[in-house]
Amino acid sequence: MNLETTRRDLLKGLTLGAGATLLTPILTQLAAHAAAAPSAVRKRVIFVVQSNGIKPEHLMPTGIARPRHGRPTNAKTEEASLKDHTLHRALEPLAAFKDRLTLLHGLSGRIALSDHSGNHGALGAYPANKGPMGQTIDLALSEALPGVVPHIGLGLAERPDMTMNYQISASARGKTVPIQCSPELAFKGLFGSVARGSGREAFDRRTNLLDFMAEDVKRARGALAGEERAKLDQYLEAFEALRDRQGRIEAIRDKLVANVPDLSDKFKKPTETNRLQAQFDLTAASLIAGLTNVVTLVSGGGGQHYISFPELGIPVGGHHYGHGGGVEGKTAEDCFITVRQYHARLIAGLAKKLQAVKEGDGTMLDNTLIVYLSDSGDGHHPTGYEWPMLLLGDLGGTLKTRGRFLQLPAYGQKDHRTTANLYATLLHAAGKPRDTFGVADPGLRDLDQSGVVNELLA
Repeated sequence: MNLETTRRDLLKGLTLGAGATLLTPILTQLAAHAAAAPSAVRKRVIFVVQSNGIKPEHLMPTGIARPRHGRPTNAKTEEASLKDHTLHRALEPLAAFKDRLTLLHGLSGRIALSDHSGNHGALGAYPANKGPMGQTIDLALSEALPGVVPHIGLGLAERPDMTMNYQISASARGKTVPIQCSPELAFKGLFGSVARGSGREAFDRRTNLLDFMAEDVKRARGALAGEERAKLDQYLEAFEALRDRQGRIEAIRDKLVANVPDLSDKFKKPTETNRLQAQFDLTAASLIAGLTNVVTLVSGGGGQHYISFPELGIPVGGHHYGHGGGVEGKTAEDCFITVRQYHARLIAGLAKKLQAVKEGDGTMLDNTLIVYLSDSGDGHHPTGYEWPMLLLGDLGGTLKTRGRFLQLPAYGQKDHRTTANLYATLLHAAGKPRDTFGVADPGLRDLDQSGVVNELLA
């Protein structure tokens, strides 16, 4: 009996108790990996959607200038290697992943133009203010890349009591898909089924989930070879991070109960950065566990939902600095860059966690694509002529996204591409090709708006 057969048999013979719900998905993946089965490698897509627009210059590497007045007018695609440039300081936390990035410019999204947010149209490529007119790209990809949980939507709302955001994702016309904005509720919804009866009561008291899994974990680790054991440990570390964060919040709440009259508002709830970090941790845990292959992470977004980040020195919402207002010695531009850097750190942290998990001949990050965009395109009050995006990862080699700056032909030019073309490209890369997506832009009626972004497909 060879080593691989032994590993498969050990995994197959494992009997799990309380930890079955949490451990079965990842153990199934590890068994497939040991057998070198095709299912051991999965493609994954993560959308990180931030409110308040992404200024195109923040996604411009040094040494490449935008037109001093107005928007680009180039008729042909312009490309540069990021190897020869440094990232804008707004993206500095992603410097370690520069060779995996594409800074994508030139897409338009005029069809989803609104005063502040494209709402469902940002991911659906259709009008912003008519509700969900059709499926958004994240839900379309969840059909192309099915998981135990087809799609997970997590986010951060303006206030802690806003537990759902219904303005970003949709499964079909008239069918919104909620973004869960409470990390605690999301945690229970995704992982709470591990406990039943008295165990569920213990879980609801926020005890350590890993206690329910202890014996199963011990048996599973003993049955795994070194590589699979390391991947299981990465999975467990994601739960440890969530547990530790939950414990810190619980400790703060105990103090608040005893000292409510003496504490300021920012100590009456988990901080904004704490909540958003928790959602990124949940994303890592869900992906590593094999629960899902498509996640949408939303920071604000939809309508006029803007987040204040007092712990970053920005105690005002994005609407304030979106209109040019400064705060606490920071200019509006300083505020934009500080908040962008924070989101870039979260994205980099997520990428590092995926990069640390071996999969196939590489890592989970090799088979993942992270798309960073704003629900309002190029600004607080967008024009829609540009919808800059950052792509990290090449989705298992199906995309050409390694170390590139791309300026696609400008709006109105013969070979111009829209967000709809990008979304069609992602579906091609995911193995479920479609040449049209969303609603055509009437301002481009003389152009063929079907097809993909050829510059991105491998």
